[in-house]
Amino acid sequence: MEIITSILAGVLFATAIYNLLQKQLIRIIIGTALISHGAHILILTMGRLKAGQPPILREGISNYTDPLPQALILTSIVISFGVTSLLLVLAYRASQENNTDIMEELRGNENE
Repeated sequence: MEIITSILAGVLFATAIYNLLQKQLIRIIIGTALISHGAHILILTMGRLKAGQPPILREGISNYTDPLPQALILTSIVISFGVTSLLLVLAYRASQENNTDIMEELRGNENE
């Protein structure tokens, strides 16, 4: 199972890098969101997936799921949601002010 999730994380990272290298601002924001989702899956995979095991120790339980990766992912989801919403607001404001969402035109390097 870890192999499949590692491959999925790699595909998410590759798609995110491709989107980060695009010229449109919305694709760059989608790329940052995909990188954060890839990091979530990578952290979950590194914590070793154990289905059906409780996350706490009790009497008679010798095999348990580590709750730390789940707590890290929950914190990371909240932070990435905040960053994505901030980037969306900034992109909307920039496109309204400049009437474009192409990065080359926003920088002032448009080809004439």
